[in-house]
Amino acid sequence: MRPGDPDAVEQLFDAVAPRYDRLNDLLSLGLHRHWKRQLVRSLRPVAGERWIDLCCGTGDLALELGRCVRPAGAVVAIDNAAAPLDLARQRWNGQPWLPVEFVQGDAQATGLPSAAADGVVMAYGLRNLADPEQGLKELHRLLKPGGRAGVLDFNRLPASGFAADFQRFYLRRMVVPAASAVGLREQYAYLEKSLERFPNGSEQMAMARRVGFAKATHRSLMAGQMGLLLLSRDN
Repeated sequence: MRPGDPDAVEQLFDAVAPRYDRLNDLLSLGLHRHWKRQLVRSLRPVAGERWIDLCCGTGDLALELGRCVRPAGAVVAIDNAAAPLDLARQRWNGQPWLPVEFVQGDAQATGLPSAAADGVVMAYGLRNLADPEQGLKELHRLLKPGGRAGVLDFNRLPASGFAADFQRFYLRRMVVPAASAVGLREQYAYLEKSLERFPNGSEQMAMARRVGFAKATHRSLMAGQMGLLLLSRDN
């Protein structure tokens, strides 16, 4: 499949949804949950705030935000694929006191009001957008003055070096074989393809500043394998 193709990405996540959380737990040894909590801690959501989770998948980040902003706050979680959203709603049904609403929609054009959110997050979504810069522009549009945002994703590494060699080994020799065992080889082989067109950390910071963010910092996690882009809007 062609990275960034909206219809293909939607079909991919509809296909992987039933096994997505289990495979992520297996392949990251549960660390993906730690990285998402690290994202939340970096942004410091508090009770009463309004947050948006773009490309929310099966909802674990949105539910974590809901725990932070309850009881008077609110979280809107958006994903383009229906199957992950169905699973997210099922998870929410077990904890309906969390102020989270799951909505199907486009992360690049949400249709939500401008300057209405205290914070916006996106985990493992920017890399899959047809236009990552437009995705950051939408983040900026949604934020109130002084609002903050965070993007968590794989890091695109230089072609050579130990970190890049390990990433290729991990994706080719661990991720793809594990996914192949449950009939999802093509869907997970897409990971490496999607990284080829994904802006690196410096490029992400430059894009963020172009669309209007006052501050943009990018830091590596797990010896460079993952990246965390932290953003803030001017007051």
